[in-house]
Amino acid sequence: MEDALSYNAAVWLVDRQVADGNGARTAFRFRGESITYAHVLDDVLRIQRAIQELGLDAGDRVAMVALDEPGFVSWFLGSLRAGLVPVPLSTMLKAADIVAIVADAGARVVVVSEPFVAHLAAIAQGAPTVTDAIVLADSLSAAAPDADTYGAIRMHADGTLGRSGTNVPDPAPTTASSLAFWLYSSGTTGTPKGVMHRHRSLQATAETYASSVLGFRSDDRVLSVAKLFFAFGLGNSLTFPLSAGANAVLNPDPPTPAAIAQLLETERPTLFFSSPGFIAAILDADIAPEVFSSVRLTATAGEALPADLARRFAERYGHPVLDGLGTSEALHIFLSNRIDAQRDGTSGRPVEGYEIELRDDAGAVVTEPEQPGFLHVRGPSIADGYWGRPEATTDAFRDGWLRTGDVYVCSDDGFYRFLGRNNDMIKAGGIWVSPAEVESVLIEHPDVLEAAVVGARNAEGLETTVAFVVPRAGHTIDDSSIDAHCRERMATFKRPRRLVVVDALPKTATGKVQRFALRRSLESD
Repeated sequence: MEDALSYNAAVWLVDRQVADGNGARTAFRFRGESITYAHVLDDVLRIQRAIQELGLDAGDRVAMVALDEPGFVSWFLGSLRAGLVPVPLSTMLKAADIVAIVADAGARVVVVSEPFVAHLAAIAQGAPTVTDAIVLADSLSAAAPDADTYGAIRMHADGTLGRSGTNVPDPAPTTASSLAFWLYSSGTTGTPKGVMHRHRSLQATAETYASSVLGFRSDDRVLSVAKLFFAFGLGNSLTFPLSAGANAVLNPDPPTPAAIAQLLETERPTLFFSSPGFIAAILDADIAPEVFSSVRLTATAGEALPADLARRFAERYGHPVLDGLGTSEALHIFLSNRIDAQRDGTSGRPVEGYEIELRDDAGAVVTEPEQPGFLHVRGPSIADGYWGRPEATTDAFRDGWLRTGDVYVCSDDGFYRFLGRNNDMIKAGGIWVSPAEVESVLIEHPDVLEAAVVGARNAEGLETTVAFVVPRAGHTIDDSSIDAHCRERMATFKRPRRLVVVDALPKTATGKVQRFALRRSLESD
């Protein structure tokens, strides 16, 4: 990918497959129907014609509040091919949060699936740059209110756009380093930031993690719990299968263990992608082992996968579960376990093509094994920075390195183990405590489904360890039993001094626990 040469990520992903004779191959499965590569390309070209009809210019942002459905694929890739900047947003956000991000991005167009039409009234009021709204449906009968509700925003049904011609628009004159798309960070520590990626980034993740770790093949079929609107899901269900001429199952519905089990049985995927929390939910739901009989491996990301969960899942379902670390800023996984190099409870080793360093508070590289340091990564898919956040960009991106904010240790044989975010570490009794280490012990208890540990000040103003726990189905939490369990397995200074039982943990759309929300709930007690 020479920067001076013409290059477009959508062309590499779709046009290339059709040109290579793969047009009749299945690219996606949706609601039991097959969608070929030729069909995907036809719809991408239709969207590019629609963009011309709407009078949009290169670099204009297209905000997307879309389910995992064919329209997401068409508008994301069509925008890339036309030189626009698609900005997928979480479908889990409330209208006010959507409006704030659309306004921050300065989007000209917003694309919504039918369930989110109701957001448009708020967008019209709070995002003045938006001129057009597209509904991913053949008609606007899905209760689009009176047009006056949307002020100056023109409403369009996706199915009516771009069909007036059959011409094949040329790809925009982009290069590998041209701005391509933005992903808004998941907001584990507060307000999301727009992460800016280049056209080269998608191919880079396919040629590193998908190739060297997953051994992605053209006969693979993907099922991902993670949705397309964030980095993990975008790679799983779009970049990786299209890059290899494989196919993915698009699931627009909220993931539940029962629903995912049904898709596993009917679609027979070979690769399964999940969050650690959903791994716990599958085990808790007692999904039958034969449901996973077609899966050759499972990959997880989002939070560190505790060793006990990894062991139990692999033993029950008969295939490896590989945990790794990725971020929106790196686009996908850059630290990972492998089939031939796996250590449960760790994030594995660096993915081929990426460099990893641990650095101390002064910025010096940590060289001793098991010495904590701030994780830094450098590689071909690292973002350029944050939209409109120069200070945050300077803090996180320096000399090609990304400062992730994660605290890790590295073993003498090169396996990296997560300790916590830099602002999640707890200093109890003057000694640093890793939330991840305490959580891994808690979920080994037979009554605990999930756990999240934070620091809080006691009546004397000293920091102590507080554990939020979610019970397994049909189980109750007994404080004394949990305390005895912890006493047997960890040093006294690490043990939680308070236990809070909750029905669910607050999480981002990517499945990461929002520890700031847990700390805030303690402050309001």
